[in-house]
Amino acid sequence: MWALTVAGIIEREGRFLFVEEPDKVTGLPVINQPAGHVEPGEALLDAVRREVREETGLAFTPEAIVGLYPLKAANGKDYFRVCYWGTVPQGAVAAPQDPDILRCRWLSREELADVPLRSGWVRRCLEDALAGRRFPLDLVADIRVER
Repeated sequence: MWALTVAGIIEREGRFLFVEEPDKVTGLPVINQPAGHVEPGEALLDAVRREVREETGLAFTPEAIVGLYPLKAANGKDYFRVCYWGTVPQGAVAAPQDPDILRCRWLSREELADVPLRSGWVRRCLEDALAGRRFPLDLVADIRVER
C-alpha cells in the first residue's frame, strides 16, 4: 500500500526553504523539503499548506505541481510524493511549529550538495523545479465525495 505524501518547494532570492529533521533510523540530522503525509480524507492542496505551516510556521500558497514521485524507502515502505512549487509571504521568518523539526534553513542549490538528505527525491524535486517543470494544480483532482 502506498503512503501518500506532499512537499513544498519555496524559493527566495536563489535560496530554497528546507527543514532539518532527525533521520528516522539513525537519528542524525537530514535535510528535506517541508513535507509530510496526507491525512485520510484530506485534499492534497490542504495537506501541503498544512505541512508547510506546521514545519516552517509559514503560510504556503501552492502555484504549480513540480512532479509526482514514487519511492521505495530504505524501510521497505512505498511512498508517493506530490511536490508543489509555491510561495510564502515576502519577508516572513520561518520558525517550525512541529517539535520534530530541528530548524528551517534557506539553502542554495550548491549548498544542498554538502548536506545529508532525507531521500534522493529532495534533490530530484529541486532539480525538476529548477528545470522549470510546472504543471497546473488541477493535474491532480481534488477529493470527490461519492453519495
